[in-house]
Amino acid sequence: MGSYAVQLAKAAGAEVTGVCSAAKMDLVRSLGADHVLDYTTQDFADGTKHYDLILDIAGNPTLARLRKALTPTGTAVITGGEEGGSWTGSIDRQFRALALSPFIGQRLTMVMGTQDVADLEYLAGLIDAGTLTPTVDRSYPLEQVPDAMRYFDAGKVRGKIAITIREAQGN
Repeated sequence: MGSYAVQLAKAAGAEVTGVCSAAKMDLVRSLGADHVLDYTTQDFADGTKHYDLILDIAGNPTLARLRKALTPTGTAVITGGEEGGSWTGSIDRQFRALALSPFIGQRLTMVMGTQDVADLEYLAGLIDAGTLTPTVDRSYPLEQVPDAMRYFDAGKVRGKIAITIREAQGN
């Protein structure tokens, strides 16, 4: 999701800061990020920079850290995150953000998926123009899905994993 977020933000004219591991910094730069932080050595919420919008895909920062990194009227969009051992998984963090949001100047929200023809046409235009492209790390045939899942679980994926399906013979 992050690779698409960087490209879409750049297409909209945003100044983009990507936060990732050192191994993925070159990839994030190649997607158009203006600034890239290695989360193992740099803290996006250290108070030196404030952001109008934070798209929290990993779900690791606390709500307090997200708020510290936002401008006074900034928005944090939470898309998911780590389960953290809670029986509610990561959804409790999203609901806490929604409950807190009306009482502060910042907006804390989560992604709600919708299907809109105009949005799909906009995305298709970006794809046709080459502005939005998938970043495929590896491809696996359908028979090797367990190998693909092991690779995914190892946490080293740089982009997407594609699963290829052969056409049945005689069709």
